[in-house]
Amino acid sequence: MGHIGGLYGVRGWLRVVSGTIPREGLLNYNPLHLHLDGQWQAFHVEAGQAHTKGLLLKFAGCDDRDRAARLVGCEIAVQREQLPDPAPGEYYWADLKGLRVITQDSVELGTVAELLETGANDVLVVQGDRERLIPFLQGSVISEVCLEEGLICVDWDPDF
Repeated sequence: MGHIGGLYGVRGWLRVVSGTIPREGLLNYNPLHLHLDGQWQAFHVEAGQAHTKGLLLKFAGCDDRDRAARLVGCEIAVQREQLPDPAPGEYYWADLKGLRVITQDSVELGTVAELLETGANDVLVVQGDRERLIPFLQGSVISEVCLEEGLICVDWDPDF
């Protein structure tokens, strides 16, 4: 969902790089979970606001620059149950990762390793006999997404 980018002031405020759209959407979740010392830990958001190209957050109990400094660089996540259900035809990227990708002719292309945001459209990075970049364009390239079967069917030339 984002990461802690740096310190802001001396009273424990932190600069946050949000991965949500809009970026202020991250402020809708409380608590936030930070990956600290090799494990995910819950932190209660005391205050937050939009600021230039990111956000500013203040966590409860983090009242000075020294306490805040240990959080710089931490990844930010939320519990799955905090997220709203996606609308029909929409998917969370985390749900697409690991799905098998096959063509309409049942040719196995591999599995979704990651997704890229290009601005024009999202792109599936599919790892199989080789890496393929497949645009996530529902209706034209993406024929079907079946989360229950762990499968994405695509209209895609296996040689491309």
